[in-house]
Amino acid sequence: MKNLALAYRPKTLDGMIGQPHLLGKDAPLRKMIESDALPHTFLYGPPGCGKTTLARIIATTLDRPFYELNATTFKIEDLRKIFKTYANALQKPLIFIDEVHRLSKNQQEVLLPFMERYDALIIGASTENPYYTMTAAMRSRSHLFKLEAVSDEEMHAYLESVLKREEVEAEEEAKAYLVFSSGGDIRAMLNLLESAAAVQTPITLDILKQIRPHAMQMGSSESESHYELTSAMIKSIRGSDIDAALYYLAQLIEGGEPAEFIARRLAILASEDVGNANPHALNLASSTLNIVKHIGYPEARISLSQLVIYLASSPKSNSAYMAINKAQKAIKEGIIYPVPDHIKTHAKHYRYPHDFGGWVAQEYLTAPLHFYETRKIGFEKTLYEWHEKIITPKR
Repeated sequence: MKNLALAYRPKTLDGMIGQPHLLGKDAPLRKMIESDALPHTFLYGPPGCGKTTLARIIATTLDRPFYELNATTFKIEDLRKIFKTYANALQKPLIFIDEVHRLSKNQQEVLLPFMERYDALIIGASTENPYYTMTAAMRSRSHLFKLEAVSDEEMHAYLESVLKREEVEAEEEAKAYLVFSSGGDIRAMLNLLESAAAVQTPITLDILKQIRPHAMQMGSSESESHYELTSAMIKSIRGSDIDAALYYLAQLIEGGEPAEFIARRLAILASEDVGNANPHALNLASSTLNIVKHIGYPEARISLSQLVIYLASSPKSNSAYMAINKAQKAIKEGIIYPVPDHIKTHAKHYRYPHDFGGWVAQEYLTAPLHFYETRKIGFEKTLYEWHEKIITPKR
């Protein structure tokens, strides 16, 4: 059988699978492409959602010379050669950089003047949000567009069309597994289909599971994505239900969810839901995140289990989470006060608390504001008592 992922790669905007929020009839991105008004653009989203395909379609639609690079093997010299070739050309090339989050800061800085002069249209693709991986200067010269994982319904429809055109039969259970085990990744689905068809037809669920024993990004059933399972695990921990939390953790692990993703979510929970009621929770979460980066599965599951049990057993407080939300809300609403003169840099009248036994009365805000409300739960109660002992006798 031919390479299905290559053979069925869409060639036009109308042929793209999914992404109606970007490529629908009245979607801004589509209109910018069709009117040749697209600026430098970074596309990000999960594997197999169509980032590279979309870049190629854009090059075809705009009738531009197309160069495809990868940040892992990226050389500035190669880029300069391309720019030199088209220095006096009326039609500038489209340069596509895959894995763009792997560009070093120096490489990004070298790109800036070329982007500024529009010596080429730069399109990058990444599985990571460029907002966190690209420099502010790069982001200011471009647009960021997020592609979503292709939905189950769209995957099913696409699979049926490929099976019909290839004249390949598959059992209904096999079709369902082809879709949900691919986690919105069309390329992964077609690759599994191609391999299974080479073994036998009609394609059966048993054959598929022999080739791909576990789902790639999804949970253990078609209707429960890893987002739902992750949410269920977090809510179970927040509700101190150890067994439920472990159950959803096991589903995530068996579904092939990366250990680092799980550990990151648990680290967020350690601050958001446990907080200072048990500050050691954040330390354990940080250690777990570091550990799973180095050991991976199957041993990483033990560290994750330990952390889940610890977090579910810990006293819970969201006071730190609520406090920063209130403070940010105040800033966004324009509640901005100047820094008092006596605590500015090099202030002459600053009262150094250590010279007064550890605390001295002085103003740190020019107007009274109050964000933090202690829950007095677990160690947070101790922190409250410490704070009161520091300031109460000297007020």
